[in-house]
Amino acid sequence: MNASPLLSRRDLLRRCGGGAGLLGLATLLRDDRLLAAATAVNPLAARPPQFPGRAKSVIWLFMNGGPSQVDTWDYKPELARRDGLELEGFDKNTGFFTGNVGPLMKSPFQWAQYGDSGSWVSSLFPHLSRHVDKMAFLHSCYTDSNNHSPALFMMNTGVPRMGFPCVGAWATYGLGSESRDLPSFVVMSDPLDRGLPKGHALNWSAGFLPGVYQGTHLRPKGDPIDNLKLPADLDPATQRRQLALMSRLNGHHLATDPSDPALSARIESFELAYRMQMAAPEALDWQREPESIRRLYGTEDKPCDQFARQCLTARRMVERGVRFVQIYSGGMDNERSWDGHENIVKNHGGFAAETDRPIAALLTDLEQRGLLDETLVIWGGEFGRLPIVQKGGTGRDHNPHAFTVWMAGGGVRAGTHYGATDDIGYKAVQDRVSVHDFHATVLHLLGFDHEKLTFRYSGRDFRLTDVSGEVIRAVVA
Repeated sequence: MNASPLLSRRDLLRRCGGGAGLLGLATLLRDDRLLAAATAVNPLAARPPQFPGRAKSVIWLFMNGGPSQVDTWDYKPELARRDGLELEGFDKNTGFFTGNVGPLMKSPFQWAQYGDSGSWVSSLFPHLSRHVDKMAFLHSCYTDSNNHSPALFMMNTGVPRMGFPCVGAWATYGLGSESRDLPSFVVMSDPLDRGLPKGHALNWSAGFLPGVYQGTHLRPKGDPIDNLKLPADLDPATQRRQLALMSRLNGHHLATDPSDPALSARIESFELAYRMQMAAPEALDWQREPESIRRLYGTEDKPCDQFARQCLTARRMVERGVRFVQIYSGGMDNERSWDGHENIVKNHGGFAAETDRPIAALLTDLEQRGLLDETLVIWGGEFGRLPIVQKGGTGRDHNPHAFTVWMAGGGVRAGTHYGATDDIGYKAVQDRVSVHDFHATVLHLLGFDHEKLTFRYSGRDFRLTDVSGEVIRAVVA
């Protein structure tokens, strides 16, 4: 029997090279937890959408408290003509304070038209008024509640009660993240002295989706994330060994139930936390930006410095692959948010001064970096405000029947206006936009059919838009 021939040099190099490549592949598969069936698949791995979507990421600028549509983007000259008259047939249960119903009140702000679109903008927004030709306005939005907490839940999750996944969680569930070293979904809130929005972290909850899709809240003061810095008594090598041991133990446990989503999320969170210690400090360090960019946003100028830093951080985040960023302007209680019950000039004037320049800079910055086309920017609150004055002051009460949201970038049809309210801005009357319609449109821009992006829970296939919602195709480019 003839002995096997010796390997040729070519075969030797081929086999050795292939083996080295497989070792490298095994390392990549291990890092993404794809090495074996008993190992957790990385739930944040980037995934393609259902169809090509223009938007790859979202920055949602949430004007918490309910900005007044008739004092911001929805010009109503008829309201000025009827200033001081009673609104006949008004349902006193519309607002929150049923006993404080006054007459119609005109907008105290000056209005002018801007851009090729001729969009009307109030004097609250001298910087954003230059960007109206980038925006698609939804003037006929309405919601189901006149109370902040359920209205916040409705706008964020599509359901006016707690416990359901928010838009950011659904987006990252569908698309994953393009960054291995940063959270897929980041939330920034108002300064600490104003507090979080009502409902707190439930507004950026993953609900019944795996916990890995929960929003990561960055504190506005101090260390943005707990334990981001390595403890003084722990060196990187020791920490890496600890995490490797935890990973092996978790892997053994996962082998007993490979389908456990909670355990998979915990395993990934440990690894992500470790990687974030390396990447997050750099991503969050907005002071690395050139002085010209910092000056554009207004990072050193009161009163917009805080929001400016957050908008600049949002741009740095999406630039590094973060999928969804949400920034809240306004905190917990009435005058600490856009909830202008007492004095609409003082309230809205203050919050507009904080946000107008930074948001305008964000649009400029995204555009000049070539990121605006693939980043969907959203501006809006949880409801609008009434065209009548709230008795005892010069403010306005809540109005669930009408509010305005605008979107820019990410595949929207720029310079467009969709829907309309009545002559005084009280109710949406033309091409009315429900919250589910709005959510369906956001998902469509990300590349998803809102009826097919589902998650089975308690024997039912749930979706962000529940059992309704239509894509607003008139604002899709």
